[in-house]
Amino acid sequence: MSQVASRAAAPVSAVSPAAAPPAVHVATRAPSYSLARGAIACVGVFIVIGVMAFASFNLGWLLLLGSFGSTAVMVFTFPELHFSQPRSVIGGHVICTAVGLAALALFGPAWWALAAATAAAVALMMLTRTLHPPAGSNPVIVFLVAPPWGFLVFPTLLGALAMVAVAVLFHRGCRRQYPVYWY
Repeated sequence: MSQVASRAAAPVSAVSPAAAPPAVHVATRAPSYSLARGAIACVGVFIVIGVMAFASFNLGWLLLLGSFGSTAVMVFTFPELHFSQPRSVIGGHVICTAVGLAALALFGPAWWALAAATAAAVALMMLTRTLHPPAGSNPVIVFLVAPPWGFLVFPTLLGALAMVAVAVLFHRGCRRQYPVYWY
């Protein structure tokens, strides 16, 4: 028997389990959701956007930000994910808006400044463990609107706080755990 044939017959278990790469789960199809889970998520999204819209339209407290729509989807459909936890929702939105405002103030409305601000905001979210994908659009919003620095408080900070407060109350009312962790 040749050396090649004897090697081919050798057991695969020669590789230690510790050295084997971790298994990667590959989704073969899109997930499905129950009608009840979908209804609960939709009610949560309706309530949080309703509260924020009412405060913005009727009370004069600007709490709405375009990226809060996708934040609501994440917080009410996947409350267990890291992206949906309060530290990520609040930290991500504040960091991304602050970076956008700083870049706009320092460099003006240049295309490269917007690209650099968005990339820097993502890097800062990763470094601070506050990654929240919807917040990645906040520098874009800042460059499109060119708001004053107060935009960091109204609507960004207070809107993110309102989102988390409504989510905590809603999920507790539904007897679902949220948040999974605060810090």
